[in-house]
Amino acid sequence: MQPQADPFIVPECHEDIQILYQDDYLLLISKPSKLLSLSGKHPLNKDSVHFRLVKEFPTATMIHRLDFGTSGILVIALNKEVNAQICQQFRERTVQKTYTALVYGHLAKETGSIELPIAKDKENFPLQKICSETGKAATTHFEVIERLSKPYATKVFFKPISGRTHQLRIHSREISHPILGCDLYATDEAFFMASRLMLHATHLEFDHPVSGQKIQGYSHCPF
Repeated sequence: MQPQADPFIVPECHEDIQILYQDDYLLLISKPSKLLSLSGKHPLNKDSVHFRLVKEFPTATMIHRLDFGTSGILVIALNKEVNAQICQQFRERTVQKTYTALVYGHLAKETGSIELPIAKDKENFPLQKICSETGKAATTHFEVIERLSKPYATKVFFKPISGRTHQLRIHSREISHPILGCDLYATDEAFFMASRLMLHATHLEFDHPVSGQKIQGYSHCPF
């Protein structure tokens, strides 16, 4: 028998979750980088957004997730009906999402779109790959905020139209501008230019499932 690989144990996260908005039906929170959205199978990976929130909000359920290294805004349902209604908005792609990122190098264009289909890379879990045969359609719009000299990078807004796993990380790599600090898709140079994944979920817009009011959540970008 082949020996099993050591499980990945996440480092302890000392940053707190910030509650941005709260009512009887939902929460908007800001997740720190290097905190799981949901607890892992290994008992040492128990700490997560959900694990922390249910201590104060026992009925809280996750509607969507952010990668371990990604910080920023998440919407949390406080009952099953609200969860189902907001999940439907995600499926129908009516939820507007904006991320802020630092990518390697200087983008030539001020704005643009990346349209490349994404599929699971079954031979290299948990990686995704670009595949025209088995991939699902994925579109990312980008807008340059600022070009920096130190670090040699561009600060951008990303607006994913689809919500594929690792979409912004792999789309960035495919245009030769990987996100700084990305352990999965960046070059060694781009990875070591930052102490964390430089990706932050800045803005989230959706319809309140009870009042029908437009909810616009904002989480300040820490970089």
